[in-house]
Amino acid sequence: MPETDATQTTPTALKIALWAMNLQHPVADRAAWLALLEAQMLAAKGQGAELLVLPEYASGHWLHWAREPMAGAPLMRWMAQEGEALLPEIELLVMRHGLGLIAGSMPVPAAHNPDAARDLGTLNRAWILLPEADGTLRRLHHDKLVPTPSERANGDWPIRLGARVQPFEFRGLRMAVLICLDVEMPAVAAKLQDQKLDLVIVPSMTGQLSGYHRVFDCAKARAIELFAAVAAVGAIGEMAQGQGGNCSGAALFLPCEMHLGASGRAAEIAPQSSADGPGPMLVAEVPVAALRRARRHAEAWPGPFDGRHVEIGHTDAPVPIPRFSVVEPA
Repeated sequence: MPETDATQTTPTALKIALWAMNLQHPVADRAAWLALLEAQMLAAKGQGAELLVLPEYASGHWLHWAREPMAGAPLMRWMAQEGEALLPEIELLVMRHGLGLIAGSMPVPAAHNPDAARDLGTLNRAWILLPEADGTLRRLHHDKLVPTPSERANGDWPIRLGARVQPFEFRGLRMAVLICLDVEMPAVAAKLQDQKLDLVIVPSMTGQLSGYHRVFDCAKARAIELFAAVAAVGAIGEMAQGQGGNCSGAALFLPCEMHLGASGRAAEIAPQSSADGPGPMLVAEVPVAALRRARRHAEAWPGPFDGRHVEIGHTDAPVPIPRFSVVEPA
């Protein structure tokens, strides 16, 4: 269980595990992949983690057992079918080990989905699987809001836009998930300003070092902007069937405050394009109580700020200056 301050209901800290999955690591079939996932879950739990995070398109690892080469829409449909078959087994592992899981992301059909911007096509979905104290499982999801050009309907992987961010509570923390390019868009973060988030989780997939820096540098900026911890993790290695290589790592970012560590880098695995075995795992501690205390006495953070008072262009009329106030955590 997370470490808890005896005088508060807020946990003082929560450990999370970020698995920078090596997509080049061979897996023979569904059973072998589930065994690998379970081994990683046990490793994370053995180090005290309460939550394990997989990268965006962790489903790309499944291509090792695909029987024929695929690309574009057929590839998306195949991964969606595999995900539908694997998800119940993944949920059983979550229940068996009592470990929260952000199961990377995978394609799902968008047809008739009320969260989708359109009714057809595929969504890039991260499943959020949370074991409850009463033995039940809470299943939530986040659909990628900002697909890349190669993901869009006219690109290589036809992905539709998601339309909703769903903050959630787990182990006393308020969290949200953003997938890869989502975290690079300040307009998305602006909508989260009043959500009192403790942790933002960012599964990602980037083919080059430049992509890694876009995601991870923006994740660090979001930690400052939202005054929250931001955990980012990406895939490593060549995807099967010639779907391309990946360069990434894992990191936990905090606001740049002296009491939280001046650099804002709480823990980090450096970016890499290859790895031995299943890929490195970063286990890091989110200092929840210290983060909330620092939020109340921040060095420079003005409180939730959406910039709505800012106008672009010249005007002689005075612009009202808003008052800033830090909203205390519930």
